[in-house]
Amino acid sequence: MSCSVAVCNSPAIFGVYDGHGGVKAAEFAAKNLDNNVLEKVVGKRDECEIADAVKRGYMATDAAFLKEKDVKGGSCCVTAMVWNGNLVVANAGDCRAVMSVGGVAQALSSDHRPSRDDERKRIETTGGYVDTFHGVWRIQGSLAVSRGIGDAHLKKWVIAEPETKILRIDMDHEFLILASDGLWDKVSNQEAVDIARPLCVGAEKSLLLACKKLVDLSASRGSSDDISVMLIPLRQFI
Repeated sequence: MSCSVAVCNSPAIFGVYDGHGGVKAAEFAAKNLDNNVLEKVVGKRDECEIADAVKRGYMATDAAFLKEKDVKGGSCCVTAMVWNGNLVVANAGDCRAVMSVGGVAQALSSDHRPSRDDERKRIETTGGYVDTFHGVWRIQGSLAVSRGIGDAHLKKWVIAEPETKILRIDMDHEFLILASDGLWDKVSNQEAVDIARPLCVGAEKSLLLACKKLVDLSASRGSSDDISVMLIPLRQFI
């Protein structure tokens, strides 16, 4: 499990990376994905150009990791780039981005799982199969996520191409939560916003305490998965 923050001139990028099958892919993504995205996106203005640049940054990171020696495992990723008052959220896997809009939770990403109809169709169309084991949908009877960095043995189906959402930040956009599925499997989007909000927009702000409260809640509900949470105040970027 890794997190990263990178600033390059005016753009800033934040990320949460949740590894599986070892820590190598998550550590590699945390070290390289932000710079790869920033490198591709600088100079782009049009939304389509920006989304394509983010995709190329993810794909370049995946290709570079697969060239590493003793490659194994993979990593889900969610990133948020703030640039010129715009918010660019991208994800590959089941890490999730949730924004507080006047106290109402708004998901800015959609989890990539084999149970999603479009993901299952994509996998099956390319010769893979999806089945369930103890109630969990898996690719080739193995992996429970359908996109991410790495996963060389399943690369034909576990693609690194992210889904990207771009929006203009305004005063109703209070803060953004980036977190791994260790949080979201036990805490709903709205619960997370309700718990974090007093500590993110109140008189006495404490982002670290808000993160800790979310982690503790998920753990108290029985989460045994890695739990990583990042909170990003948004109004400062208007």
